[in-house]
Amino acid sequence: MIPRLLEKYRKEIIPQMMQKFGVKNPMAIPRLEKIVVNMGVGEALGDIKILEKCMDELAVITGQRPIMRRAKKAIANFKIKQGNPIGAKVTLRKAMMYEFMDRLMNIAFPRIRDFRGVPDNSFDEGGNYTLGLTEQNIFPEIDYDKISRTQGMDITFVIKNSKSKEQSKELLRLFGMPFKLEE
Repeated sequence: MIPRLLEKYRKEIIPQMMQKFGVKNPMAIPRLEKIVVNMGVGEALGDIKILEKCMDELAVITGQRPIMRRAKKAIANFKIKQGNPIGAKVTLRKAMMYEFMDRLMNIAFPRIRDFRGVPDNSFDEGGNYTLGLTEQNIFPEIDYDKISRTQGMDITFVIKNSKSKEQSKELLRLFGMPFKLEE
């Protein structure tokens, strides 16, 4: 079964991008390579069970088991020692990536209170887009009664073959990313 957004990319987005940017080869069009979901859990220093609970919730949200991230170096001001577990990360590719993106844009974003769109200035020089969410309970997979604490996450859309931020923004806009309207 082909994900809905992958089919949309192949049939609608590639021709529109080729026409808009004057590209003749469809392989030169920017495409989504992977989505990285990162959850930093600073409170895990005191209690490892908090990190394990967040990892379980991240696995339910993404459908893939996250890996535990550890501190690369010691930071005395934050009482972090090298090797301490401080977060969780999931890298989604191919079909799971498109399914997650579909659920994020069509189910999770509309559940955010007073949602006016995502900022359009979070592109890096390579054309990748990163957005932050403040709570995990916008996803319908999470049981609201079982949440012990709200936890935010960063979601990075890694875009391959992007020549500029404009191309990356157009790709995500055609996928259905709800960017804020300029005022």
